[in-house]
Amino acid sequence: MDLKKFIEDQDLSNFPIGLGGCRTLAYYFDSCDYDLMIFDETFLDRQIVEFENNLITIHHASLSETNTRKLLQYDKLNILQDDSWNLKILLAKISKKRNSLFSDSAKNSLIESMFCCQKTKDGIKTGDVFTSCWQKCASYYLAEAISSLNNSPSSPSHMLDSLRKFKKSSINNHISDVLQTIGIERATPTLLQRMLKSTIGFSDLVEKNNHSKLIQQKYDFFLKNSMLSDCYFYLGYTNKENFVKIKDTLNRKQDLIHILKIAFDIEVDPNLLLEQSKIIQSSCNDIFEILSND
Repeated sequence: MDLKKFIEDQDLSNFPIGLGGCRTLAYYFDSCDYDLMIFDETFLDRQIVEFENNLITIHHASLSETNTRKLLQYDKLNILQDDSWNLKILLAKISKKRNSLFSDSAKNSLIESMFCCQKTKDGIKTGDVFTSCWQKCASYYLAEAISSLNNSPSSPSHMLDSLRKFKKSSINNHISDVLQTIGIERATPTLLQRMLKSTIGFSDLVEKNNHSKLIQQKYDFFLKNSMLSDCYFYLGYTNKENFVKIKDTLNRKQDLIHILKIAFDIEVDPNLLLEQSKIIQSSCNDIFEILSND
């Protein structure tokens, strides 16, 4: 695909630009999009654009970025244009502190996971309709933390496969807790089709940026290749990302639970939810203890 032509067509030729995401790694699926990081110093939401029968995700970025998660997205970018060499300088700085960035990212994810576990416990007591959603988020945050501690990028399409392949260790032993609580064993073509429709609907409500086409594209790939568990994980992770975007306004959006029940494939048994929250919280505490002793 002619990315230079796309850059010209989109009038982006005046900015440093890099290609990131799955397409820069040794592994990627035909369904993976092209992640373009445009360092235009704006804070616009990402855009998903069709070009030459491919989907391109435009991420607006800053050369003075300090957010750990975003800096890791810029790690190992393939530079497409950088007349000032400022992007090359930024990537060199990221490379030098790569290990510490992954460590910080993991700790942030562990904290978020424990926060979600507490929201689950509180929700069980108060009857919060989103209690099950919080527990799903807790499990996905733990998955993120473990991925980061293995210096692996948080790619929702590939994360489950990466988790399966990590070498055995005291930290990676907790992968079983993630798999036990996310629910991937429930994945069937019928269930996934229902989850897809609700995931797309939820994305359209929250993001409004054409992401639904990418979700459909990845779903089609997973189903075509009989990767049902990976599809379940991907859809759930996508919903987690959108759920946390609106977490501060949930009290005004109670009706969303109807779409999230299917999108997240949530559990309603409070006893099971409490058990799952304890499992994930215990895993987070164990990993924090391991890190503190290193």
